[in-house]
Amino acid sequence: MIEKNTIKKLVDEWLEGKDYFLVDIEISQDNRIVVEIDHADGVWIEDCVELSKYIEDHLDRDKEDFELEVGSAGLGQPFKVPQQYINFIGKEVEVLDAEGKKTKGVLKSVDGSRFVVTTQEKVKPEGKKRPVLVDVDKNFEMDQVKYTKYIISFK
Repeated sequence: MIEKNTIKKLVDEWLEGKDYFLVDIEISQDNRIVVEIDHADGVWIEDCVELSKYIEDHLDRDKEDFELEVGSAGLGQPFKVPQQYINFIGKEVEVLDAEGKKTKGVLKSVDGSRFVVTTQEKVKPEGKKRPVLVDVDKNFEMDQVKYTKYIISFK
């Protein structure tokens, strides 16, 4: 079986000097290799092809047969690495916390493994009859949420 570290080393070599970053590598028992990369401005198919060829050129099919798929992390998929959080600062996201509660709001900031999402909540000011919407910052730890993902909007 092909080792994950072998693929990671090859991907890291290809990524050197590029603005792309590695999101995930998965290798199944039957050597199906899936590599996900991302970029702040999106992923170009030509770069996926280039990385795929680079990996294939450095593996020996005579030693082990394998299937290789190189692609982008996918818009609307849960974030897997901190760089994805950073790339979506200022965008609307959905967070599912450890208790199963969903929060939708704007990703305000990222600091290490912590991030802040600004939501709007109805609050009834003292002496007023109607509630008003106010911005509320909610703090999260990346490893304490089930997922965080970008909300695709066609507005």
